[in-house]
Amino acid sequence: MRFDVITLFPELFAPHLAHGITRRAFETGLVDVRLWPLRDHALDAYRRVDDRPFGGGPGMVMLAEPLERALAAVRAERGDEPGRTGEAGVPVIHFTPGGRRLDQALVEGMARGPGAVLLCGRYEGVDQRVVDRHVTLEISLGDYVLSGGELPALVLLDAVARLQPGVLHPPSYEQESFADGLLEGPAYTRPDVLPDGTAVPAVLLSGHHGEIARWRRERSLELTARRRPDLLAAAREARRLSPADERFLARLGL
Repeated sequence: MRFDVITLFPELFAPHLAHGITRRAFETGLVDVRLWPLRDHALDAYRRVDDRPFGGGPGMVMLAEPLERALAAVRAERGDEPGRTGEAGVPVIHFTPGGRRLDQALVEGMARGPGAVLLCGRYEGVDQRVVDRHVTLEISLGDYVLSGGELPALVLLDAVARLQPGVLHPPSYEQESFADGLLEGPAYTRPDVLPDGTAVPAVLLSGHHGEIARWRRERSLELTARRRPDLLAAAREARRLSPADERFLARLGL
């Protein structure tokens, strides 16, 4: 899969692509990331990419023309047909607070796809005509405002890369938060008793795999019920909870 990133700050991506466990995906080409510095597509002497908004107001808006040229260059290199890039099967993603909330279901869908063009906005936003003409999906990380789209793009790249074959061992992502719609429970490691006497739950040291699995499931259910009842409700609606799960939650009054 291939991701083309249109950005004013390509240097923000290099450290992430070269470090951590997900670097395996980037170094091997499982996830091919190509950076497109937007100023390279500004034609004036100052390489200008923004201007004041029509109608007044604070801040600056990213100009349509450099973005159009950058998208055309991406499309030409990818071999996409003229017109809306998404029509060729490759989505153009714009990161904005008004977009769809990024979640595991969206990440898993993208991890099975061909990649995308990631449009990283800055300032007060992107000229709406570019959005209307080219963007096929808008994504938000949450109900807050960031300085630009580079951090959301890195989040998406990381989340997609770690699901590629050979990057993680399957149990690592099959048992983590959201894999089955619930939050993952607590984890412990050595020593089994801290100097203040705080001990690891005895069941984890018992060697009884069935009891350990049930303990982990119950902790996952309890944590999800207390912190994200919306996820628990969705799991119930999707019939992902067993009778044993429901009995445990009933004992907790949840």
